[in-house]
Amino acid sequence: MKVQIVDPSAFTPPYDRALAAALARAGAEVQLLTSRFLHGPVPAAEGYRVEEAFYRRSAARGLDAPARLPFKAAEHFPDMLRFRRRHDDADVLHYQWLTAPAVDVRLLPPRRPRAMTAHYVLPPDPSRRQLRSARRVFGAMDAVVAHSEHGAARLRDEVGIDAAKVRVIPHGAFDYLTKLPEEKPLPAELEGAEGPVVLCFGLLRPYKGIENLIEAYGRIELGASGAELWIVGNPRMDVEPLRRRAGESGGRIRTVTRFVDEAEIPAIFRRADLVVLPYLDAEHSGVLYTALAFGKPLLLTAVGGFPEVAETGAARLVPPGDPGPLAESLQELVGDEAARAELAAAATRAAAGPYSWDESARKHMDLYRDLLEARS
Repeated sequence: MKVQIVDPSAFTPPYDRALAAALARAGAEVQLLTSRFLHGPVPAAEGYRVEEAFYRRSAARGLDAPARLPFKAAEHFPDMLRFRRRHDDADVLHYQWLTAPAVDVRLLPPRRPRAMTAHYVLPPDPSRRQLRSARRVFGAMDAVVAHSEHGAARLRDEVGIDAAKVRVIPHGAFDYLTKLPEEKPLPAELEGAEGPVVLCFGLLRPYKGIENLIEAYGRIELGASGAELWIVGNPRMDVEPLRRRAGESGGRIRTVTRFVDEAEIPAIFRRADLVVLPYLDAEHSGVLYTALAFGKPLLLTAVGGFPEVAETGAARLVPPGDPGPLAESLQELVGDEAARAELAAAATRAAAGPYSWDESARKHMDLYRDLLEARS
């Protein structure tokens, strides 16, 4: 079976490449059509082909080149038309993202079976315009992959996608990060921690509830444990208030507010004793699947598909947006090594089982076969 995975803007290279490698191991002939990722290294292609078919000229200008985005916009329509006219003999086209979904969906190659992964279904309380756009894009597919039952329900009940088109295939744990050929040591900003480390990792955005986490952490009694909270990630919001509150914590909170190279990730996660995602809203999170890969205990808010991960025993759940219950669970887990070990063991089992890439590939291959059978 020949499968093309399509992510024109390279929005999720780790996911794209992990899925491609798993499908190749399952026996598919896989090609990833994408663009050059400008923010750092990407996983090497293992058993599949990569073609950087989109935005080649703007990518060659580099990430910080003047007017790079206008150049990219100028390339978009010609690149999509070139993609539409391709005569590759792929059996299935699987879209991960579209750069301009409402427009791009009209430019996709006809006739071949189409699947699309709904990495993000809808914002909370979507507008009519957002609902129409989601219905137009997902409705143009022969199948839509949701990472959780929660996402599948939103596709069916809010977007209005035929239930027969929706397939739940969980996100895989990013285990490739546990075996990088070259790892960097722990960043200098994080060296020297002696007690338990609570980690909040990933792009710093308002919906991630970091302010609630800082408030909750300030309420707990640490005694002589020497526990620390680490907030690590590239800012997509004003982080000065976070830095200020961290500075007032007397060393209990450390921040690394910059792009974190992939090779730095293993040392950070291996040193963490508890990973906390205090999100106010989410469908899922790549950070969650990184923590599973490293077998880390999780403290999550009950949003999106997070409760489904908690059902494996890998995570403790608290309500979103309320520092009180978050502080109570932090207090308990920071002080209870046995409870953390129990969560960690469940995380390791989940990463090797329902959230493994080989299991994801098996379910994707079943989906592709169903699409081909229906088309024939």
